[in-house]
Amino acid sequence: MSDDRGMVLDALRALPPAAMLIVAFLCPALEASTMLGVIFPGEIAILVAGAAAQVGTLSLWTVIPVSVAGAVIGDAVGFGVGRRYGARVLARLPDRLVRPEAVRSTNELLCRRGPIIVLIGRLTALLRALVPGLAGMSGLSWGRFLPYNLLGGVIWATAVAVLGYFAGAGLAVVQHRLGIVSDIVLGVLAAAALVMYVRSHVRRRQSRH
Repeated sequence: MSDDRGMVLDALRALPPAAMLIVAFLCPALEASTMLGVIFPGEIAILVAGAAAQVGTLSLWTVIPVSVAGAVIGDAVGFGVGRRYGARVLARLPDRLVRPEAVRSTNELLCRRGPIIVLIGRLTALLRALVPGLAGMSGLSWGRFLPYNLLGGVIWATAVAVLGYFAGAGLAVVQHRLGIVSDIVLGVLAAAALVMYVRSHVRRRQSRH
């Protein structure tokens, strides 16, 4: 896995400055809009662009707004797709793959805590790929989604670009540590979601008796 990460980083470093900026926009933009983030974290391209800014190949003040734009636009597209087509896609999936009560619980959680989850979802590649579409499916309004999407995109893309800038040649180490943090956050959120699902299921059963 570390060899693959090194090859990806080397390939991105070899890009000319204009192409590097385009990739720094496209990777976060495609994370949620096409779910690319499930297999390729957009943060890698931003880290490399940030490191290029350290040696003067790019300007950090160019890398940051380009990366922010990619993150915000990509999540907005993912949200819109989920809002328009998500329910239709779910209806075609068999119950053994997507349990209706789990979908209900997720929608309830996103309706109540959607904006905060949109922010927290920025911390892991998997959630960055899935949360915008799920938020759109839950019925969360554009008015509640967009401000938190913008705030999350600004904070996340700026932090990653600055990390890349200060990491320089140590990008592989930084990317590995970001991956560890993402795994921890994802584990905590999964445990919390399970607890909430069980509590909701118990309450529903009690209300029937």
